[in-house]
Amino acid sequence: MRKFASFVLLLCASAVFAQPSINDYEYVIVPSTFKFSNKKDEFRLNTLTKMLLQKYGFRAFLDSEPQPDAIVDSNCKKLYADVESGGGLFKTKVRVVLKDCKNKILFISDEGVSIEKDWGKAYNQAIRGAFESFETAHYKYKPAVVASSSATSDSVTQPAAVNGSVAGADALFAQPIANGFQLVDSTPKVVMKIYKTSDSNRFSAVKGEVHGDLINRNGQWFFDYFQNDKLVSEAVDVKF
Repeated sequence: MRKFASFVLLLCASAVFAQPSINDYEYVIVPSTFKFSNKKDEFRLNTLTKMLLQKYGFRAFLDSEPQPDAIVDSNCKKLYADVESGGGLFKTKVRVVLKDCKNKILFISDEGVSIEKDWGKAYNQAIRGAFESFETAHYKYKPAVVASSSATSDSVTQPAAVNGSVAGADALFAQPIANGFQLVDSTPKVVMKIYKTSDSNRFSAVKGEVHGDLINRNGQWFFDYFQNDKLVSEAVDVKF
C-alpha cells in the first residue's frame, strides 16, 4: 500500500513539474490589431505591448513582422500575446494574456486600470499598469536543450579594417548570423545582436538582458529600449 501511495505521489509530482511555463518560451507574437481597436496598431498600442514584452526579456514581434528562422515554421515554439479589454463608462480596464499554440493560458496579468477620458491615453496607461505584473513573474528563458559550445553562429572574428584603417574604439562591426547580425567591438566581443524586420532601417535588437530596436534616423543608428517605463535612445556607431 505504501509503495502504491509513493507511486501515486511520484506521478502527481511529475505532472506538476511537467506543466509548461512562460520560461519555456523565448519568443512572443503580438497581434497587429487588438479586438477592441478600430485599425492596425491604433495609437501604437500594439507596438507598446511589443516593447514592454521586450523590456521584460522576451523576444517579441508583431504578427506583421518577419519572424526569425527558428520559429517561422513552428507555431508551438512561440507564445501569443493579447490585451483583453473590459471596464465600463468611466474606467478602462485591460489584462495582458500569454497563450501557447494550443490556446492554453500560461500567464494573465493583474488588471490595469485608467480613468482617462481620452481613448488612446486610457489604453496606454492601462496597458502599462497591467504590465507591472511582469515584475513579479520573474521571466527568464530556460532553453530545453543547451546548444553545443562548438556552434559557429556566435563565433567572433577580428573586425576588418574600414577604408584602410581600423575604425574608432567605440565602433561596432556587423557580422552576419541567422536572420541578422551580431555587432562586435574591437576586442573583439559580441556587444549586441540584431534581427531583420520588414523595415530596412529597423532591427529588433538584444544587448545583454536588454531588448529593444536598432533604428536608423537620418544616417545615424540608435538603440531604443525601455528603462523604468521610460524610452531610452542610445546612439550606436555601426559598421556594416
